[in-house]
Amino acid sequence: MSIFTKQNSGRRYVVAAIIVAALQTAILGYVIESRASILRSGADALLKTAPVDPRDFLRGDYVVLNYDISSVPVASIVGGVPQDQGRKSLWVRLKPGEDGFFGIVESSFERLKEEPGTVVVRSRPFYSDGPNSADHIRVEYGIERYYVPEGQGTALEKARQGGDVSIAIRVGSDGTAQIRSLIVDGRPAYDEPLY
Repeated sequence: MSIFTKQNSGRRYVVAAIIVAALQTAILGYVIESRASILRSGADALLKTAPVDPRDFLRGDYVVLNYDISSVPVASIVGGVPQDQGRKSLWVRLKPGEDGFFGIVESSFERLKEEPGTVVVRSRPFYSDGPNSADHIRVEYGIERYYVPEGQGTALEKARQGGDVSIAIRVGSDGTAQIRSLIVDGRPAYDEPLY
């Protein structure tokens, strides 16, 4: 093998490594910017947290959150439940109540149109039993965990036990929700930075 062949082989590895690093950086940048875009310009909603078993509330440095909107009444589904079983996503229209917290107005397995004064959030895919669904369908929105600064979870646990924790979210045009702020006793305790 000549010196020229060895140099070309080494250059190919360097070029390949640079391309792989650039692709990884681009993908990471896209993920970060997608989240920041929602936080910058998404629609606002205020959610009341529902009680969670205290043993599951804190795991390490994140808080496990449960919401009233996580249990979607089958009666709220426009067009009914699809006949086939399998993985589905649910679109849920939220509207503020008299107390300022957003609640479910309607839902659908098809994308809901935007309406003034409401926010449409999309659930994560879940397994649907089809027409055999119970009275409520349990869904997640990707906002069920909130990371807190290390060692500051005890005060949140006490506040949660008193029912004084709520979450401000922003929802993108595609229905993706992001936590904007964690609110304790009506005041923001932690604001989510864009980046």
